[in-house]
Amino acid sequence: MFERPDTGERVILVHTRFRSVSNNQDLNEFQELARSVGAEIATVITVQRDTPDAKLLIGSGKASELAQLASLLNADIVIFNYALSPSQERNLEKICKRRVLDRTGLILDIFAQRARSYEGKLQVELAQLKYLSTRLVRGWSHLERQKGGIGLRGPGEKQLESDRRMLRQRIKQISKRLEKLRIQRNQGRAARRKTTTPTVALVGYTNAGKSTLFNRLTNASVYSADKLFATLDPTLRRMPLSKSRHVVLADTVGFIQDLPHDLIEAFHATLQETGEADLLLHIVDAGDDNRTHNILEVEAVLRQINALDIPQIMVYNKIDLINMLPNIQLDQQGRIQQVWVSALQGQGLELLAQALRQYFDVQSTCIWLRLPPSAGNIRSELYAKDHVVQEFVDDEGHWQIEAEVPVQSVKQFAEYQIAEQTEQLAG
Repeated sequence: MFERPDTGERVILVHTRFRSVSNNQDLNEFQELARSVGAEIATVITVQRDTPDAKLLIGSGKASELAQLASLLNADIVIFNYALSPSQERNLEKICKRRVLDRTGLILDIFAQRARSYEGKLQVELAQLKYLSTRLVRGWSHLERQKGGIGLRGPGEKQLESDRRMLRQRIKQISKRLEKLRIQRNQGRAARRKTTTPTVALVGYTNAGKSTLFNRLTNASVYSADKLFATLDPTLRRMPLSKSRHVVLADTVGFIQDLPHDLIEAFHATLQETGEADLLLHIVDAGDDNRTHNILEVEAVLRQINALDIPQIMVYNKIDLINMLPNIQLDQQGRIQQVWVSALQGQGLELLAQALRQYFDVQSTCIWLRLPPSAGNIRSELYAKDHVVQEFVDDEGHWQIEAEVPVQSVKQFAEYQIAEQTEQLAG
């Protein structure tokens, strides 16, 4: 058995195409994944077969050729654009005398590099440990040794069993910590529901421009870059719709074809922001030739987290790359279905804000109210619903409040409504 190297960035990419598999992976995306992890691509080889080989995936002949090529090019790692079983991975490593990684392991490595928050790091570690636990099967010779010595002979505990036990303990520990963080997130969502503040989640295929759009709409400074999975950690910010009305925007992790199940499970607390949103902005790279396929992949993940039934507005981003003007497209009922924008150039953002105002029916008007001290419950309700623009206390101890309220709610304040405020404004 060979000893796996601790480091290595020079890789051979193996792109597989099977006639029996209906949904083969995209080669360009595979190469971008490898670059995102910092790999130096020595070469890319494509293997076509009718069906995957149960033992080596690509067959013994191709595996031998791959081993010779890895030696010739002095490659450190061989990466497959396919999900390898633990036995296939071990068998390929024996032949290639190199570390072998599959698509799932590659995505996990990218997530490990990108995670910044405490919660994000825990989520990635949990996914990695669950993935690793299926691959602890005599990968190294030392795993066959048993503890013991003179006078202590016996079955003992294999190193393999000890490693598995430590993995289970760590997984249990991380799961408990994530559960505490999940409870904290639920408390935050409950507080937002009390103030009747709608939540709008940005979802989409990775590198569609979600974080750039998020920064434009909220004046935030979330890290964004032209690469896959640039941001993992969810961020919540307010976006004003009018003087006193706003929504909470949630920037979420990007999706990708065949996103590993362990990642979806580990990021469930994060993706819950999506599952409990009032509206989804589905961000699509308008210039991507595979945008229809990417939309379907996003919808597949949304189905897994029970979020597919949440209303969506399709936002086609990066129109500056296809020389298209911002516009809004309506469905047969006259509702906004698509908005075409450029987050990078700031084009079409007002159209998107208009779409959000229309969706949440922010038909509001400003009124002035004069509330006596006995009407403190009304004042509290106005603040709870974020209707208050400004207020001051007049000489008689009454609150004079400028409030922006829905048009249909004006009548309920008729008793306290005044034509205009007094000149005695605070300050």
